[in-house]
Amino acid sequence: MKTAIVGGGAAGFFLAINLKELMPEMQVVIFERSKRTLAKVEISGGGRCNCTNSFRDVRDLSAVYPRGHRLLKRLFKQFGPQEAYTWFERHGVKLVTQDDQCVFPASQDSHTIIDCFMRQAHRLGVIIKTGCPINSLQELSDFDFVAVTTGGSPRAEGLRWLQEAGISIVQPVPSLFTFNISDTGLRALMGTVCEEATASIPGTKLRADGPLLLTHWGMSGPAILKLSSHAARLLSENNYHLPLSINWASQNDATAQAELNALAASNAQKLVGNTPPFTLPQRLWGYLANKVLARPLRWNELGKKDMNRLANALCNDTYQIEGRSAFKDEFVTCGGVALSDVNPATLESRVVPRLYFAGEVLDIDGVTGGFNFQAAWTTAYAVAKGIVGVG
Repeated sequence: MKTAIVGGGAAGFFLAINLKELMPEMQVVIFERSKRTLAKVEISGGGRCNCTNSFRDVRDLSAVYPRGHRLLKRLFKQFGPQEAYTWFERHGVKLVTQDDQCVFPASQDSHTIIDCFMRQAHRLGVIIKTGCPINSLQELSDFDFVAVTTGGSPRAEGLRWLQEAGISIVQPVPSLFTFNISDTGLRALMGTVCEEATASIPGTKLRADGPLLLTHWGMSGPAILKLSSHAARLLSENNYHLPLSINWASQNDATAQAELNALAASNAQKLVGNTPPFTLPQRLWGYLANKVLARPLRWNELGKKDMNRLANALCNDTYQIEGRSAFKDEFVTCGGVALSDVNPATLESRVVPRLYFAGEVLDIDGVTGGFNFQAAWTTAYAVAKGIVGVG
């Protein structure tokens, strides 16, 4: 029996290796369009490959998977983050878990993962064909099973060959990116990190918290990246022009007022802009104070309206998103093969028998932190088990 895997990325290799381990007699061929396999694995995590997450701090999968969390909740029962961690260590990749619960190879080098995959594929006899684009299922008619693991497609045209086979496609759009903000005063603070910010889209329930990084083009950091993921489709529909609200301290108005009053009482003679509340960086607080106050003032010179304006700037600062920028070299999309079109246990197509999907080609995507790779491992393993169950 023969299985064709279309796509030589993370999900494709993980599927191939597990399928051969579960069913050694299966002939497995990986078809990769480009000349190189595992290119995204190589550059991920700044070249260190954030291969999964401990999920210790995840209470609800919807918080880290804006799309696909219900399906993954089911699939995690057979192969979740703990199983992935064990799999890598069993195959010779020592892992370490950081304080933020992101999991990396102990070598801090993505090539450790790549070398593992290539070594195991070679050991098991997986055939790898590079420079071999597949443009129609008819090209693979002599295979008993076909698994599509082509990753996220930035444009719908990349999935047209699947649409022509009757597969329902959810329009793909970018889902992990930073925000362009034209405020020159803010951009002058490039390199400044606010450790506990909350970013939200006014008028919606879309929000995300965490560190926020100011850049020369606008805003980045975990809070922004998570928000971009959850708001991906809304932002795309609005051509990446929407209002943005920032709570720089992740505190409510009453707590902010109390903090400012305490600062005023104990620093009466000091300039407001030189005495940041909470743990705000000095430069950021100075920028906010200058934006609110007509001129530099001392705390004992503030009136009630001044205090209210400062509290509002702290908790309800607003900007305009004016475009997006790619997050480093990584590219994640939402959209892809509609989950309603696949069997939730095996990820086999409901339309074309013995056609399977794994990884980001499905309408599944996660926030930054190792969650997208975990989805790749989980879905690839489910497909391997599904094929073995039929074969």
